[in-house]
Amino acid sequence: MSETVGEITSWLNRLRQGDDDALEGLMPLIYDDLRRLARHRLSQERPGHTLSPTALVNESYLNLIRQRELTPENRSEFFAVASNVMRRLLVDHARSRRAAKRGGGVAPIPLDEVDALLGDDTAEEMLALDDALSRLAAINPRGAEVINHRFFGGLSLAESARLLDVSSKTIQREWTTSIAWLRKEVGGTLSLEPRGSS
Repeated sequence: MSETVGEITSWLNRLRQGDDDALEGLMPLIYDDLRRLARHRLSQERPGHTLSPTALVNESYLNLIRQRELTPENRSEFFAVASNVMRRLLVDHARSRRAAKRGGGVAPIPLDEVDALLGDDTAEEMLALDDALSRLAAINPRGAEVINHRFFGGLSLAESARLLDVSSKTIQREWTTSIAWLRKEVGGTLSLEPRGSS
């Protein structure tokens, strides 16, 4: 296990230094963790969709490759970035679904794939949450980061605290405040529960 952690650290260092092959070397070491992250993210979507964690990981990997300056300091920061990429992909799917439903002429994703991923209500909730998170980031950037790390990334209080370099109590306070604000903003329709509470 410590050997794997050392390898991950080595690949992350190479990634920060701009090594174009680093992400490819890192993926086999973290693939199972990324699948767990994808499963966590997809568990919050409409029941019965057919997008698999593997498909979400693969699409996320392609997006991560396209990022020019991917410089995570550590494993937690890398997973926060990956989680945010997954969130953006699901939001993009929701936007495509809304545009297709309204005849909006945007068709980069086949409609049957979008239908399999999101129902109408889930797509609207995803977009409402994304809009509310953008507003939250403008008034409380750390609160928005905590939501991203805990809800979308499934990070624990302790992992979020390490990543943001604050205490677990601060993370808990930001979480509670931000969740209340988001529930009010999106009409109380969302179930925002992260993995575990520790």
